[in-house]
Amino acid sequence: MSAAVSESGSSMKVVVVGHGMVGHRFTEALAARDPGRRWQVTVLAEEGRRAYDRVRLSAYFDGVSAEELTYGVPDGVEVRLGEPALSIDRAGRKVTTAQGVYEYDALVIATGSSAFVPPITGVDQAGVFVYRTLDDLEAIREHARGREVGAVIGGGLLGLEAANALRLLGLRTHVIEFAPRLMPVQVDTAGGAVLRKYVEDLGVTTHLGAGTTAIRSTGSSGRLGLTLSDGAHVPADIVVVAAGIRPRDDLARAAGLATGARGGVVVDAGCRTADPAIYAIGECAEIDGRCYGLVAPGYAMAEVVADRLLGGAAEFPGADTSTKLKLLGVDVASFGIAQTEKGQRDDLLDIVYLDAANGRYAKLVLSDDAQTLLGGILVGDASAYPTLRASVGGPLPGHPLALLAGSTDMGDVALPSDAQVCSCNAVTQGQVVAAIHEGCADVPAIKECTRAGTSCGSCVPLLKQILKQQGVAASKALCEHFDYSRAELFDIVRVREVRTFSQLIAEHGRGRGCDVCKPTVASILASLHNDYVLDGEQASLQDTNDHFLANIQRNGTYSVVPRIPGGEITPEKLIVIGEVARDFNLYTKITGGQRIDLLGARVEQLPAIWSRLVAAGFESGHAYGKALRTVKSCVGSTWCRYGVQDSVGLAIELELRYRGLRAPHKLKSAVSGCARECAEAKGKDFGIIATDQGWNLYVGGNGGFRPRHADLLASDLTTEELIRTIDRFLMFYIRTADRLQRTSAWIEGLEGGLDYVRAVVVEDSLGIADELDAQMARHVSSYMDEWRATVEDPERLARFVSFVNAPGTPDPTISFVSERGQPVPVVLGARQ
Repeated sequence: MSAAVSESGSSMKVVVVGHGMVGHRFTEALAARDPGRRWQVTVLAEEGRRAYDRVRLSAYFDGVSAEELTYGVPDGVEVRLGEPALSIDRAGRKVTTAQGVYEYDALVIATGSSAFVPPITGVDQAGVFVYRTLDDLEAIREHARGREVGAVIGGGLLGLEAANALRLLGLRTHVIEFAPRLMPVQVDTAGGAVLRKYVEDLGVTTHLGAGTTAIRSTGSSGRLGLTLSDGAHVPADIVVVAAGIRPRDDLARAAGLATGARGGVVVDAGCRTADPAIYAIGECAEIDGRCYGLVAPGYAMAEVVADRLLGGAAEFPGADTSTKLKLLGVDVASFGIAQTEKGQRDDLLDIVYLDAANGRYAKLVLSDDAQTLLGGILVGDASAYPTLRASVGGPLPGHPLALLAGSTDMGDVALPSDAQVCSCNAVTQGQVVAAIHEGCADVPAIKECTRAGTSCGSCVPLLKQILKQQGVAASKALCEHFDYSRAELFDIVRVREVRTFSQLIAEHGRGRGCDVCKPTVASILASLHNDYVLDGEQASLQDTNDHFLANIQRNGTYSVVPRIPGGEITPEKLIVIGEVARDFNLYTKITGGQRIDLLGARVEQLPAIWSRLVAAGFESGHAYGKALRTVKSCVGSTWCRYGVQDSVGLAIELELRYRGLRAPHKLKSAVSGCARECAEAKGKDFGIIATDQGWNLYVGGNGGFRPRHADLLASDLTTEELIRTIDRFLMFYIRTADRLQRTSAWIEGLEGGLDYVRAVVVEDSLGIADELDAQMARHVSSYMDEWRATVEDPERLARFVSFVNAPGTPDPTISFVSERGQPVPVVLGARQ
């Protein structure tokens, strides 16, 4: 069928069976091509809700509402919700539902796929769920209330999504994968090893190379137990099966349409079945002997059928099976030909980069003459993914090792016009450039004009890159909910005295916020107002660690880090720390910042631990916050024969002055009592080194992934001058830096760099010194210890429980083993 109008001249009828992403995309594509409504479109939807974005399904557990995920309905399209098709009458060209019969001139089957549930003993009992629909997610969320441990069967793309969902619900999570590595379809052995370390470092226990043989109830509490093929036992209160998908072809099969050996409705290059009036698209269709479980091929099929119904001759262009995942803070990407191990393709060249210390793995697959990029894998850092994926089939956009190590500026890479920028929507570089020349001046405009970036979103960085290459200034908007940069939002909050996120977004933003703007605004509010961060609306804005005023560790326990200003501590306080560590069975460690970490505390133990520490005069060390951590010191002139100034006294004064100061990123400092630099002040955000005439102030240093020595800002300062300069430096940084920007990157990014900072904070070139001084004075005068405020308030203490329905109950999945004479927690069921 290639015409849209019957012989009588009346409109033709197309019935779409299925209302998922691909079915919805078909209705959009047809509506856009058929403004005259030559086709009457009826959609039969099994679910009782409109089509929604399954790619972002896990965002539902991160605060995104079902309505925000839901698509609109194109004009002229009738959607029958909760009315699945029951049978197809091919001879009469009719589809029957429980509510009626629908005639069609063309039928589009878009029934998608269903979750594959392995034949496991006990898999059909209460507490076991699949992970496919919003209804599934709502059921998982409801069952998870008050629970403690979850298990996911399947360690592929969907399995890691499900694991992330359980973590967001507050459950300790296990992942069981039959293959010897996570994401076995997308990554190779080496990439899987790096990915596993990332995932386990975040507290998710993995069981690889093991299948689940049985799920059994272990008692009246409702807890389940999973028996694995390697003999291990995994306890769980909720089990999510994410072991793969199967095409939903039962309706087509019952109608006598051909299906593939492994399922799927067989279609030709035009996505048409053996019946000329019936098409199949998406995950339920088998084309060229394969069913695709990704959205991009489905969208391509939808476009083909829309074109065919209006007289075109479009054919399926093939599928881009590239994927990019960021869950649990892990970047994973796979594109083109990626799996080349075990002699799969001996005619190809592999270039591999492994940085085990920083958790990065990358591989490029090239043609045997090393001239053509054919595919690759990125784990840990996928910033090059958009450009590399778009370059597949053409020359490398840079030197291989530079690309893999991340030393090539992707903003300087020019792609050919036919390079596919957005694989989900088949948008090329040429189409994006044309849209820019037609007036699209930012990413939202490009999205609206071309659809690029509207599905998985992985190509958005590349869209920004193309805008820059075309001479269009990049937007400084913090996120899609605010058109302002962090610095601009800071000024809005400061000048208009905004006190809440809801007020700010209502007056200056849109939507409900996201995981970018919420913690950013929380930091701004804390910097300016110094309110208790877990009161009222503030609590929902905080990063994970701030929720419990403690750092979560890889095994799900928490750290307790009392402040020890300047590293100076009395014997009495040392005794208290030792007694607390002994009584609560905590691991103790003296850190490089001259503090004592107490590790292994459970959530419900935190108030009792801190009650004793607060009573002894300790306060929060803010190890969990983007705030001042420590001011390290040497012993200075009090003890050292080389010391020329009292470094300990100054370090204590500075740490007590800036304690609790919330900033775009964490802050570290140090004071050295002489030029021998024993406190390593030049590696800190602000560091002080004593001279015979006073103090030298260094700024912009940091360690970590990108170590950098600090630069000299001012010399031979008196103590009063030094403190005033640090006050202004810190407040200028807090006021103007970007989200999560360290002082080093902030200074480098300023026009004029260190000279500009010196002009502002030392010479007062902007005339804002009095404002900066006043801001710091407000912080110092309003400081309160968060843990003292917590332990003295019963309502605030109520949030520190492991399980809502059993406050004070310890987590039975954690046990302790002895390591070098100290207790180290382990998660029961984890493979050692």
